[in-house]
Amino acid sequence: MKISKLDEYIRKKEGLASLTRADIERMQLLKLNTVLRREKVRGGFYKGLPESVSSLDELRSLPFTTPEQLSKSGGSMLLLSQTEISRIITDTTSGTTGQAKRVFYTASDCENTVEFFAAGLSELVFPGSSTLICMPFSGPNGLGDLVARAVERLGAKPIRAGAGLTLGEYGEILQNERPDAFVGMPVQLLSILRFCGKGTLRRALVSGDACPEKVLFLLSGYGLELFPHYGSREMALGGAVTCPAHEGMHLRENHMIAEIIGPDGAPLQEGERGELVITTIGMQAMPLIRYRTGDAARLLTEVCPCGSVLKRLDRVGRGDNPVEVLDSTLFVFEDLVDYSVSLSDGGVVLDVLTSGSLSQEELAGAVRGLLPELGVCVRARTAAGGDRLCYQSKRRIKLLQQGGVE
Repeated sequence: MKISKLDEYIRKKEGLASLTRADIERMQLLKLNTVLRREKVRGGFYKGLPESVSSLDELRSLPFTTPEQLSKSGGSMLLLSQTEISRIITDTTSGTTGQAKRVFYTASDCENTVEFFAAGLSELVFPGSSTLICMPFSGPNGLGDLVARAVERLGAKPIRAGAGLTLGEYGEILQNERPDAFVGMPVQLLSILRFCGKGTLRRALVSGDACPEKVLFLLSGYGLELFPHYGSREMALGGAVTCPAHEGMHLRENHMIAEIIGPDGAPLQEGERGELVITTIGMQAMPLIRYRTGDAARLLTEVCPCGSVLKRLDRVGRGDNPVEVLDSTLFVFEDLVDYSVSLSDGGVVLDVLTSGSLSQEELAGAVRGLLPELGVCVRARTAAGGDRLCYQSKRRIKLLQQGGVE
């Protein structure tokens, strides 16, 4: 088995002769101190931090950055003028009523992400092939655009489908374009496969939302080779990607330092599952120091079977998102194409697309087993070609107007 393509990318990108743990940690310390010096000169949000540290262990003594601080004080975290910014991504999917998070990127930040995407995608995208991209396309330097640019650099054809097509339109693309690779969200892919069939798809990078183990298991039943990826806007959209060994996601360690902490904020032992904390040492516009992602994960620090010494993330999820649990419970019904879940003062409302005679009472019973204190209303209908998937971004519980259903 060949070593992860990410290793070669990082070694060449950083001008390293080798990529040992010692090489990685020296590089990370140098970049961390560069960020700390920039922060001190800028005199913004992080001005109270030391100008340098003598070891990566000292990073743990620095305070955390929270999503609330990013929402409230994001402008003071920016290290450059607005004229040098090429892309701003605003968090509009958090479901909170407070100020939205805004993360800023320079052209260099975006280019680094394209290079990282190309390294990760080169495990499943090959010259002359076609890749169906079902990530949102929100303009230049948006997620879909960055993925498409990475696919093009690999000599392959990007099919810019996006996340908002109808099921029938996805089916036409599969039939006419005959892609062999897919990039998109895991439940989105499962829904497309259940309605349209597998077609010529052979490999898939799944990202953009949580990847529940049950959903990945169901996807593997279609004979696809799966490459889970983890990223977020706070880490410039690309953070960790799977290699052909399929034992965890290799971290983008030249641009990020990862920690795992417990509920009390203390570092956990290697291999323990807790909250992922990131320090983005490769961001030009808006580096974040010890940012609490809210994502639950585990670090795999031993050498990967592929030979890579890069740390790896195990399965990533969010403890505060019950839709992940619902996905794992409801998609075991083979006739379920997709569903959305909403809350009203009357309880839980499930809007369901099916491909057959799926019992509404069975679905309601499954939800009651998870949420026994709430009433459950199921509204099911057979999926048609003109239907769109129930979510075009992250899967979250929707809130209905008080007094009933939509």
